[in-house]
Amino acid sequence: MKKWYKPEICLAIFLQILLFLLFSPEILCSAEPVQKGNDVMLEKIVRTEEEWKKILTPEQFYILREKGTERAFSGKYWDNHEKGIYVCAGCGLELFSSETKFDSGTGWPSFWAPLKDENVETREDQSFWMTRTEAICRRCEGHLGHVFEDGPPPTGLRYCLNSAALEFKKTEE
Repeated sequence: MKKWYKPEICLAIFLQILLFLLFSPEILCSAEPVQKGNDVMLEKIVRTEEEWKKILTPEQFYILREKGTERAFSGKYWDNHEKGIYVCAGCGLELFSSETKFDSGTGWPSFWAPLKDENVETREDQSFWMTRTEAICRRCEGHLGHVFEDGPPPTGLRYCLNSAALEFKKTEE
């Protein structure tokens, strides 16, 4: 039976694509949204551990990349009452609005909903011998905090976040 393809040509094409991707890292680090039908998909930001350490503070690296937690009442945004947008400290993606921020009494910034659902991903977290829901930046996969089902209406959710995982962009009132 005659093959419709030649293995050596397939291998050559594969190697060319591989070399292109290896020597074009900006393609992998692109953060531009991609339009697919009516949905806008975010391009993932992929960086090495060393690259993250160069652009983040030690505290941001510990929280965003190693899934750490800052002490309660120690972060700069737990008691912030200014109007604005909270963005990911790792990639700048808009995550939460001051309009959905509330005082949960926990010592961490708390929100009842993300600015856009598609910007915050949730995953099951079974660390420390318990099951929780982890909140993650969809673009850079940075750890933001956790989501609990004890928040106020209308969602009943509490996105309990680390201040070091966020940056605040003040808006006009």
